[in-house]
Order: sequence, then structure tokens, then C-alpha cells
Amino acid sequence: MKIVIAGAGIGGLTAALCLHREGHKVELFEAVDELRPLGVGINLMPHSSGVLHGLGLGDALDEMAIRTRAIEYRTRFGHLIQSDPRSVEAGFEFPQYSIHRGELQFLLLDTVRARLGPDAVTSGKIVTGFIQDDDGVRVKFADGTSHGCDLLIGADGFRSKLRQQLHPDEGPAHYEGTMMWRGANLQAPFADGRTMFIAGDHNVKFVCYPISGRAARDGKALLNWVAELRQDQPRAAEEADWTREGGRDFIARFFDFQMHDIDIAALLRSTRQITQYPMIDRDPLPWWTQGRVTLLGDAAHPMYPMGANGASQAIVDAQALAAALKAQPGPAGLLAYESVRRPVTTAVVLSNRETGPERVLDIAAARVKGPDDRIEDLISPAELEAVAANYRQVAGFMKKAI
Repeated sequence: MKIVIAGAGIGGLTAALCLHREGHKVELFEAVDELRPLGVGINLMPHSSGVLHGLGLGDALDEMAIRTRAIEYRTRFGHLIQSDPRSVEAGFEFPQYSIHRGELQFLLLDTVRARLGPDAVTSGKIVTGFIQDDDGVRVKFADGTSHGCDLLIGADGFRSKLRQQLHPDEGPAHYEGTMMWRGANLQAPFADGRTMFIAGDHNVKFVCYPISGRAARDGKALLNWVAELRQDQPRAAEEADWTREGGRDFIARFFDFQMHDIDIAALLRSTRQITQYPMIDRDPLPWWTQGRVTLLGDAAHPMYPMGANGASQAIVDAQALAAALKAQPGPAGLLAYESVRRPVTTAVVLSNRETGPERVLDIAAARVKGPDDRIEDLISPAELEAVAANYRQVAGFMKKAI
């Protein structure tokens, strides 16, 4: 079939590769005039990295990314609450990777152009809507032109025009009050160079992990960090711009974080470029698919970045879409794809609103009152593992059976 994808982000590009592998003719239209490797760090959960390994990208990921050994949850005093292993050695079939978002996007973009052709992605072409009938879809663009295809996939992100057409009465974005400051800094590594940690609680939280295999081979670490603060008077969610420059007043809130292996205040002060963005998502939709059109990734299920799972779910969407269309070509395949993915992603969105696996931070914050307290006296390993295991099941990256 001739399939058009609106959006050349991580989800759209992965979908193009998966659909092309099944023999479809795929074209992508991207709104921005020039694609650039923007952003900071993201994580690829084991189930999503398995999709990319299946596309032949495993060696490239090992070259540019970090194979994350574990996610450590810590108190603001530096106590280790829990170490949640994410490596192949821990029983997962594929690694978890920490990687620069722009590097991953350009790995996918270069692969799409190599496999689908240099003209497979058209930039500066804003998809504004569609019309369809029993025979096909006409994609409408902001410049007044249109383009015909058999199926249309909306992978056009948080402000998806296709989602707006499918659900014109949807309410505003959902904002729970947390502002995020983000940055990346090249410096000496901490811990074993493969550890991600999340410290604090639901009101004041710090996330940090290395994202560059190249830097690691040079004995350095490109550390991606996120500082999160809940605010009483948040900015309107619809004004959110993830490239907005952030101030530095927030740094004072992290002076009392006492990590044994890294100076958080020094890391923040050393970072040259800091961006600011509210933690927002949208309510889960009752349906994604209308005839020959469906949604994918952030256009379908934007979620809070709890559990580091947004990009991973978009990648899994891509594989599920290709598999459904292989089994049932045409609109029936789109409905089959939705029937598999919408319940899963709805559960992840709602779980992330309840802090997902990071609920262990709030459990610890309610019981640990000072640096001399002992985690093992206050929280049982079974209680912590129950939280982690539940989220792995919700998000879909279970360990292999032993």
C-alpha cells in the first residue's frame, strides 16, 4: 500500500522502517523546514530497543548510546532506595539504552533515506488535515496542496493537527503543576558510567544519566539531567515550548541534595544551555482510528516522562502497526493496531500520572526524615519490587522467563 506518515520524529521514522520492511511504499512529511539533531537525553526501554535491533540498528545503538545498567531511586540525602536493573544480564532480552534524542532521530532518518530513498522524507511540509472516502485519503497541506495515499498515519506529535481533526472537541492539555528544567553537560563520569538515578520526591526531583557512548570511550560522560519542581502558579500548558530557555533560580532548591558520587549543584552551574518545559500530557482518547487514518506516538498518547517511556511506546506502536497491516491490509489493520496498542498506552498514561515506578520516591520521602535513617529499617524489598514489577507489566517490558 501507499502510506503517508505525518511527522518525521522517532515514532514516524520507526514506523516508516517497519512498514517498508513489509513491502509498503511509505512517504513522510515533516513540518519543520530543516531537521536538526535537537533535544537532550531519552531512554529506550528493552522492549523498544528490541524493535530497533530487529531493524538492524543494534550495532549503531551500541556505538552511540549507553547500555543502562540500572535505574537507582534515591532520597535527597543520598540513600539508595532501590536499584532496578535494566541490563541484559538482569534477564531482559535486549538492553535499555540512554541516548541523545537528536542522535537517535538522525540514526533513524539516515536509515530511512538509505532504505526508502533520499526523497522519502519531505521537510517544510505542514500536514493540516485530510479528506477520505472508500478508495483512499487525500492529505492536505498548509501550502494549499494535497497528496493521495491509501492510509495516513498521524505521527505529528503533541500538537497533532490530525488528532485535532479526529477529535475537534478535545479539551486542553493536562498539567499537574510540575516544571522541568533540562540540560546536558560533559564532565567526569559518576558511579560505573552506566547508572541512571532519580532522587527526591514528587515535589522536588532530580534525574541524571549518561547518554553518549563516544564520550564514555574518551573517559568522559555526557550527563543528561532533569530538575523538576512543583509550582503553585504554573504557566499555561498550551504555551509550552520545549526549546524555551530556562533561568537558573531553581538551582538553589537542589543545594541540599547529598549524592555520594556527584555534586548536583556543580553540575547545574556548569551546564551552559538550560531549557524549561512544563510536565504535560493529554487525556487518553476513546479511539484513534477513523477509516483510513490513525494516530501513533505522542499524537496518540502523550504522557508524563515518568518511567522514561514516551519514545519507547512510540517505537512499539510502529512495530505493532506494521504487524497489524501485514495480517489485515487496509482500514481493518488500523483498527487491529489500535485494539492492541490503545489499551496499553492508556494504562501507561494513567500510571504515569500516579508517578509510575517513581512512587518508591514518595514512599521513601514519607518515612525517611534524615541522612542517618536506614532504608532497610523503613521499607521492605518486597514493597519496592512490587512497584517496579507492576510498572514493567503495565509498560510491557517484562524480563525473560527463567
